[in-house]
Amino acid sequence: MEEKDKQSRFEVTILPHLDAAYNLARWLTRNDHDAQDVVQDAFLRAFKFFGGFRGGNGRSWLLSIVRNTCYNWLEKNRRKELGTVFDEEIHLLEDTAATPEMRLSQNLDRELVRQVVAELPVEFREIIILRELEEMSYKEIAEIADIPIGTVMSRLARARKLLQESLTQRLAGGTK
Repeated sequence: MEEKDKQSRFEVTILPHLDAAYNLARWLTRNDHDAQDVVQDAFLRAFKFFGGFRGGNGRSWLLSIVRNTCYNWLEKNRRKELGTVFDEEIHLLEDTAATPEMRLSQNLDRELVRQVVAELPVEFREIIILRELEEMSYKEIAEIADIPIGTVMSRLARARKLLQESLTQRLAGGTK
């Protein structure tokens, strides 16, 4: 593939998914700067190997590269996070009301959900982000994570359960 043609195809096929790539990297690394570094590295890898891309879902292909790059980065820089098990002992509905108190409450609720998601172990966090924020299908998630669809479904169910338990515990305890 000619370099100029490769670059044009890459820009049309892969570049539109930059926001999704950053979103996944941000949630997995839990840091803006680290996510930017990971996405930059992932895009360089994607461009390098774009000649081997045979069409299909460019978003899934790119997010697979981002995911792998994140895991490599975590392994190198935060190895303990990859082995962290969620400790259940430790660890929104939209309202149309427009009062300042309600908006404040909604913002606090959103922040609480963000905090709880961020505390999930990375293998659960990635599945939640890909499904709920990136709205990917189970099949796409399975391809990105290189796991069977059944594993995607069980991790998603487990992640949702952990989120529910953690939110319930924090709200019951009044911790926000």
